[in-house]
Amino acid sequence: MVLVAGLTGGIASGKSTVARFFGKLGAQVIDADELARKVVEPGTPGWHRVVETFGKEYLTPYGELDRKRLARLVFQDPQAKELLEAIIHPRIMSLRRKITRKILREDPKALIIFDIPLLIEAGLHRKVNRVIVVWVPRETQIQRLIGRDKLTCQEAEERLKNQMPLDEKLPFAHYVVDNSGLLEETEKQVEKIYRELKILADAKTHPIGA
Repeated sequence: MVLVAGLTGGIASGKSTVARFFGKLGAQVIDADELARKVVEPGTPGWHRVVETFGKEYLTPYGELDRKRLARLVFQDPQAKELLEAIIHPRIMSLRRKITRKILREDPKALIIFDIPLLIEAGLHRKVNRVIVVWVPRETQIQRLIGRDKLTCQEAEERLKNQMPLDEKLPFAHYVVDNSGLLEETEKQVEKIYRELKILADAKTHPIGA
């Protein structure tokens, strides 16, 4: 089996940048956010289930899910969040397994990076071979959110309250990428982790990541 490493972090931690570095080195990156969009494309079973659950008012004029409106709903309503995750998460994992099998057929020694924000919160860290956490100080997250999304300090704090703190993710990590410095420093850390993971991927089978 291929080796699958789960990559996680938090909002404004730079996880997407780290995923891009892994992809540039040759890892097969599976983006959970991209899968989440695919499983609710118009006409899919996931799309029908979301519409049945939340109503047609959460569709755009083009029949696509209004992701921003849904995001506002689940941000304010924990029950709605649970309902949406119950629809989407199993479909994401099913599609991930399908993609993993395809990669396995093409390259039995591939290194897969499963890029997923809720890796630990959803208990999916138990389904991968290694866990990589992208970490920055909380203050850095707040400043990046303020600059990137044009939020007030209070709004940035509110967003972080709805996520598992990065410090609490560290005990689950096999590897930590400190993304609080220069990009060049982050890239060097990724290169080191990639080399170590590639040795593992080349060495033996890894049934957990199937």
